Amino acid sequence: MAVVQAGMLSVAEARARILAGLRPTAAEIVPLAEAWNRVTAAPVTARLTQPPHDVSAMDGYALRAVDGALGATLRVVGSAPAGHPWDGTLGQGEALRLFTGSVMPHGADAIVIQEDVDRDGETITVREAAAPGRHIRRAGQDFAAGDVLAPSGKRLNARDIGLLAAGNHPWVTVHRRPRVAVLATGDEIALPGEPIPRGGIVSSNAHALAALIRARGGDPMVLPVSADDVTMLIEGARAAEGADLLVTTGGASVGDHDLVAGALQTSGLVLDFWKIAMRPGKPLMAGRMGEMSMVGLPGNPVSALVCAILFLLPAIERLSGLPGDPPPVSEAILGTPLPANDHRADHLRATLVADGSGPPVVTAYGRQDSGMVRVLAHSNALILRAPHAPALPTGATVDVIRLDLLGL
Repeated sequence: MAVVQAGMLSVAEARARILAGLRPTAAEIVPLAEAWNRVTAAPVTARLTQPPHDVSAMDGYALRAVDGALGATLRVVGSAPAGHPWDGTLGQGEALRLFTGSVMPHGADAIVIQEDVDRDGETITVREAAAPGRHIRRAGQDFAAGDVLAPSGKRLNARDIGLLAAGNHPWVTVHRRPRVAVLATGDEIALPGEPIPRGGIVSSNAHALAALIRARGGDPMVLPVSADDVTMLIEGARAAEGADLLVTTGGASVGDHDLVAGALQTSGLVLDFWKIAMRPGKPLMAGRMGEMSMVGLPGNPVSALVCAILFLLPAIERLSGLPGDPPPVSEAILGTPLPANDHRADHLRATLVADGSGPPVVTAYGRQDSGMVRVLAHSNALILRAPHAPALPTGATVDVIRLDLLGL
């Protein structure tokens, strides 16, 4: 186990402690058309059998396989387009015109496709011998009534939505979208489009976090920027009432104007931890305010978003009814050497190239300043460096989080 500096938690321990205080949101019933990216709160079972009958998989002719020898001539007794089953029973020497999805008639056990017959009026001559069961989709081939189509705790993608629709579900029971309030703090910041204070900057944190929350199925609520003022911070926290999670940015360090923890403690915040042995993002804190969990992210935009990837994404997933697993880690080959690391786990912004000809190659940016938003925007990977990791040469194998695969 990597050794971290005294008084600071490891990334894994901090994440585990955040997740321990979270519970899935309540279930609600939504129209299937609105269920994409939602997480099922109960198993969804098929309400019917699919297909409900034996049906044709091709355009052609239904017949008895015993009558379908090469060169055999059969009489066409009718036609049964999809949705219009034929009510008779097919007899010896008879064929029925079918189309893809047509219900197989009684008495038939094979299909000869239209390309394999010659038709002359109401007779066909077989040019490819029939075989029992060929080109037939059996009843229940896809699923049977009562089969589980989606288990509980499944995030529904477009393919799942199609399956549930086929199972005749116009509605589905899912977890409510987690409500996540975002409170950016600092005298020096303004939201995009607002007047920028003298000596101030535009805050990117609130909008970046809202996009991340929305991408993971949460419902973001961006609160007005709070100045470095205890009263305003308390009012900001009160505005988040009803949220499942309050996320603050800024004011989590140790300066004279870093007031978030103290201000929120006067409003009932029970602080669980403060400071993580990581870079960027050391001044991260977490706690609880009554029924609402709270995560305090650093103010530097890169630090805020890297911490959100490591801690906020799993938190939203836990609230959504999923386990809350950390972002997946894979291996890549270094494109340039890396120096030895210090006592904090490092998360280097990097570009990763995977062309399929070999292992992906990842190259860290030369400047890793936590205020450089453009570097993070152009990165598609984070190189993970454990505390006290030794220097590595070009070509060494490293662990990475692929941001491109997270959909962020």
